[in-house]
Amino acid sequence: MNAPSPARTSSPAAQLRTLVKVAGDSRIRLLLSLGRRLAMPVYRASFLAGAVGSGLLRLLERQPADVAAIARELGVREDTHRLRVWLDVGVRLGELSCRDGRYALRSRYARALARPGNDALAGALQEVAHFHHPVLRDAPAMARDGRAFCLGDQDGDIIARSSLIVRPFVEEAVSRHLVRDRPVRLLEVGCGTGHYVRHAARLNPRLTALAVDLQPEVAARAGENMARWGLADRVRTRQGDLRKLDVDERFDLLTLHNNIYYFPEDERTEVLGRARELLAPGGRLLLTTSCQGGSPALAALNLWFEYADFGGPLPHEDRLLDQMREAGFADVGASRIVPGEQFRAFTGTRAPDAH
Repeated sequence: MNAPSPARTSSPAAQLRTLVKVAGDSRIRLLLSLGRRLAMPVYRASFLAGAVGSGLLRLLERQPADVAAIARELGVREDTHRLRVWLDVGVRLGELSCRDGRYALRSRYARALARPGNDALAGALQEVAHFHHPVLRDAPAMARDGRAFCLGDQDGDIIARSSLIVRPFVEEAVSRHLVRDRPVRLLEVGCGTGHYVRHAARLNPRLTALAVDLQPEVAARAGENMARWGLADRVRTRQGDLRKLDVDERFDLLTLHNNIYYFPEDERTEVLGRARELLAPGGRLLLTTSCQGGSPALAALNLWFEYADFGGPLPHEDRLLDQMREAGFADVGASRIVPGEQFRAFTGTRAPDAH
């Protein structure tokens, strides 16, 4: 029986001819360009989103760690092999480094996202990975099959953190419209983390507030934050839907930040009418929201809500102003609060009752 022939190695001349042929193939050049310019950023963003959500970045921001320490921190009890494979992908992507079996943060993005002060940026990246990417990928199949996202498909914690990316601009709008020389009763609808209520409470020490959120876990987190911030005696938190909110008091200021699109477009006049009913005569509405016609990020956000079985598309500025008037608000107006972006503050007043 003859022995198998040894594998032949291509000669340098043959390898050169292959390289020349590949270099001249436009499809190969396109493939390489797609990998470098499109696929690689997706890989990096996906890894970083997972590293944020798992707590890896927070761990490695404190100090480098080996697989055993990382597994303990991430709650991986047995399958450390697959965890190591994932970490090694992060090394290949350039987000992590590994020396003597200890992993550390390497890229400027990984180091930046690990900082507590950049949590809103980390949340925004997670929002892209968890929500925007799936709807961009699956929209045709969902339209074909009649499928839709539901509220349970959202991670309320991610959304609450991500929405703080516009925090400086929303806080400026709150500062502009909050009365500070007398007690104020504030109702915040869709309170998220509660940061905007905290900002208002700092500006007016005599302010009291009711903060509500549609998602129970988000409302619970806001309550924990109020206790941690020393505001539990001034701010009540609860789960609730503005349309069904049962309260006896009337408020001087009602705020809705980043959430009017959680209500269907044809129900927004009714929602705004309910908001007006909860205001005392002379009370003010402050509504901040992304609008139609913005950046690709806002277009992706709008797409997600178009494919959801709740809420509706981002509002058109003129239509939302009309709905506020239809709901009975006076002195209605809108202003851009994020330079270069379709993010606006809408205001209106409940006129004093006629005698």
